[in-house]
Parts: sequence; C-alpha cells; structure tokens
Amino acid sequence: MPDLRERWRTGRLEANAYDWAVEHEHVAGVLGRLIWGTDTSAFYRDIARLSALPPGTSVLDIPCGGGVAFRGLRPNQELHYIAADLSPLMLRRARAEAARRGISWIEFAEADVEALPFKDSGFDLCITYTGLHCFPDPQTAIREMARMLKPGGELRGTSVIKRAGIRQDAFVRLMQIGGVFGPGLTLRELESSLADAGLLGTRTERDGGLAYFSAHKPPGD
Repeated sequence: MPDLRERWRTGRLEANAYDWAVEHEHVAGVLGRLIWGTDTSAFYRDIARLSALPPGTSVLDIPCGGGVAFRGLRPNQELHYIAADLSPLMLRRARAEAARRGISWIEFAEADVEALPFKDSGFDLCITYTGLHCFPDPQTAIREMARMLKPGGELRGTSVIKRAGIRQDAFVRLMQIGGVFGPGLTLRELESSLADAGLLGTRTERDGGLAYFSAHKPPGD
C-alpha cells in the first residue's frame, strides 16, 4: 500500500490530530471510550513503565509519533534511545516534546518500519504504540522489529485490532476507506504474527478495540 505509506510520511492533518489527542489524556480517554470501548488510562500506565528501565538499556521507539512515550522517561535516565518515524513532521514534534521535557539524550531517525536501517540484534526493547494498524504490512513490520532485538529482548506495544465489536470494526473500516489505516490484524492474527517472527512468551490483552501485547526474542538467538 504505497499510498498509505506516503499518506503517513507527508500527511499533516491526520498526524497533527492524532498527536494532539494522545497528548491530552482526558481527550484520549473520551475518544477511547466512545470509539474503541477502551480505558486509555492503561495505555499511559504502560508508557510509565519506561521510567523503570535500568541504565544502559537500548530502546527503539517506532513509530514515535510526536513523542507520546517520552512522558514515561526521566531526564536523568541513562538509556540508548532511538525515536524513529516515517514522518518528518512527527519527528519535528517529537524533538520539540523531548526538549520541552528536558530530555537531551534521545536520538532521532527517519525510518520505514518495514525496512529498518538498523543492524540486527541492536536493542533490548522495541516499543510500538498504536502503530501496527497504520502499517501497510503489519506482519513485515513485526518481523523487522523482531530482527532489531537482542537475544532475550522484548517487543512491546499496542494496536487497534479487528473483530473487536460492531462499532469498532465500523470505525476501522472507515479509517481504511479514508486511507489512514492499513489492513490491520485480529487478536489471533497478531499473536500468530509475533510467533511467526520467532518471538516467544507472547502475552496479549484486549480492552475493547485496543490490544496490548508483548513478546521476547529467544535468549539463544
């Protein structure tokens, strides 16, 4: 879906609207309940876990968007953290958000999640928040993110999923027709895709139309 990729690379309206919504937790909470039937407070709690990462942890955040995950970081943390996104606009917003929070050690990269420009096994953790449903080929994206992980590394994130309910599926279809969402995955397809990428210990939890997931690269890989 080259048009979808280009839409997210160059689009301004969708990117700005999404970023504004996730920056304001109360707005995200209302939209989450109305559209997806989900409690978005769990999303922000998941992000908050980043504050407990040990020094030296290497993290890939893709798509970083406008830096929503930065709220889980502390200015004095000692991490190797790369925030990557396909959209130059989102990267500009992310840089501004990092500066606003006094976080000077984040590196930024313009990158396509389906062809990541990083070496194999370079990260302890890859986070991907609310991105899979926007990718043209989510299975390829998962394989690429798994390739980035060190042995024992974790892939963690959230995604809108299909077949979560009549209201949720209608909105997914609307977003697909509008050229904003990709083919997407059901919860079972998400679990299968993580396994097919060679990841183990998959954990998923569905809350309305939003899925939380995590999986690990085998220690010996």
